[in-house]
Amino acid sequence: MRRALCLLLLFLVWTAPLAQAESKSAGAFEKLKSLVGEWQGKLEDGATAQVSYELMSGGSVLVETMTPTKEHTMVTMYHQNGDNLMATHYCAAGNQPRMQASPAGGEVKKLDFRFVDATNLAKTSPTYMKNLVVTFQDNDHFTQMWTWSQDGKETASLFKFERKK
Repeated sequence: MRRALCLLLLFLVWTAPLAQAESKSAGAFEKLKSLVGEWQGKLEDGATAQVSYELMSGGSVLVETMTPTKEHTMVTMYHQNGDNLMATHYCAAGNQPRMQASPAGGEVKKLDFRFVDATNLAKTSPTYMKNLVVTFQDNDHFTQMWTWSQDGKETASLFKFERKK
């Protein structure tokens, strides 16, 4: 009996840090995972875009593949980084901005990814994605507000997505 109690106590002491270590970003990443599947989107100007979401690497990365035009396919990869979420956008402009969101606790309705840094960013006239806001409306609708910077000027585009049935 005493040995069993000691083993139970040892187990609880050993696993307690694991239970406490759950990241503040876990709920937000779960919300992002709810996007897995195929989506049809529209820009404010009426242009269409197709986007799909797939989990990779044992469920630790969400891969977004977006085709806003037939000529350009872009990929964004989302993953947890401690208490934050990261998004790396592989842009048709040839650069790869990394953005970070710091989700608050509670129900996730919006994720605001802010520019951290980028690879392959041209120094002469950099054009890059600076901000991405994902807003969840319901299980079948969400929006993305993309803000990019070109020659120091910021431009935003709103995509409205509906799940394909």
